[in-house]
Amino acid sequence: MIWTLGVVPLVLLALGTPIFALFLVGAALSFTTVLTVPPIAIHQVIFGGMENYALLAVPFFIFAGELMGRAGIADKLIAWVLALVGRVPGGLGVATVGACTLIGAISGASTATVAVIGRSLYPGLARDYGPRFAAGLVSTSGSIDIVIPPSIAMILYGAAAEESIPRLFAGGVLPGLLIAGMMCVYVIAASTRLSQSERVGFELGRFLRTTRDAFPALMMPVVILAGIYFGWSSPTEAGGFACVYGILVGRFVYRQMSWADVLDCATRSAMLTAQILIVVAAAAVFAWLLTINGAPRVLTEGLAALDLPPWGFLMAVNVLLLIVGCFLDPTSAIVVLTPLLVPLVKHLGIDTVHFGIIMTVNVAIGMFTPPFGLNLFVARSVLGVPLETLYRGVVPFALVQVAALLIITYWPPLTLLLARAI
Repeated sequence: MIWTLGVVPLVLLALGTPIFALFLVGAALSFTTVLTVPPIAIHQVIFGGMENYALLAVPFFIFAGELMGRAGIADKLIAWVLALVGRVPGGLGVATVGACTLIGAISGASTATVAVIGRSLYPGLARDYGPRFAAGLVSTSGSIDIVIPPSIAMILYGAAAEESIPRLFAGGVLPGLLIAGMMCVYVIAASTRLSQSERVGFELGRFLRTTRDAFPALMMPVVILAGIYFGWSSPTEAGGFACVYGILVGRFVYRQMSWADVLDCATRSAMLTAQILIVVAAAAVFAWLLTINGAPRVLTEGLAALDLPPWGFLMAVNVLLLIVGCFLDPTSAIVVLTPLLVPLVKHLGIDTVHFGIIMTVNVAIGMFTPPFGLNLFVARSVLGVPLETLYRGVVPFALVQVAALLIITYWPPLTLLLARAI
């Protein structure tokens, strides 16, 4: 089993094989060469891994994100944040982080945010701060979307860990704002050295105009989160309401979207949903094989032998997840590792909501860590910046987010304050 579930997948990963394929190849080899279980079990586990109501929220939030970009909602939010920050040092950089945070409250698709923000703000950022800093800021700010609810990563974790998704969403609010705040502080500090262009001061008239224009866009996250937190709707239903709201705003309020655009958004959303769920299905088989072959027991025994306290275990998990994030996408990392780690978390008395946020922040950082961070490839395509420049640009922001991760890890009330109120 070490060869089929360990060596072969690693070799395929090094060869550039799609993630879902290496999971399925490892599972198929295990069934045909090692296990006595009938191969039909592969199909049963695949469909069993997809039979979770919480996963229905994934296509809705992806569709909402696509509508946001096409309907002009993202542009209105960006303009509003730019008017709000005024003559703040590093105002354009702070606006970039703020816009990513607002967009994250609508859709948890980090790569889409990098594309939208990159097209709108990168030219000004590059002029003010230089291409390396600007590309690093855009690539890393997009990862905030994964932590700010609603988050697709939290939905996947909640499904795998059988944890309440509304509680996870509530738990992610303050950590997400912490990351955004620390990013803004770093941008302000760095701007005194890098920024050279004159900024436009705060103008009340401009702010009021952009607020009026952006009000329908600003109400979109309210529609989503209020429905969930006040118990009016499940996350899946809230995602559906967000899609309807996005269509109405884009078609009849901003008038920037035709019915053909709605169909195109639906098509793109279906394709992205398929890409995510095929990984979920393949990873479910892989995780099931690890489980029936005693991987959780081996990990538990190894942990007992090390006699790590909870803080030491969390540090080890952070290191593990940061390394995994360099090679696997968030979907794969969460679906495979959650069933293995959650029993250990419960054994040590660590709150599973707190651990879920820790895991989410780790995979968010993995979105921009070399060599396979998805945000880096999107930024390279959209911004036209070489990967070498991107790699150097994300380093300081990665350090800021790792510092935030340590605060989130070792200060549980930050996560649990709102989660316990749900």
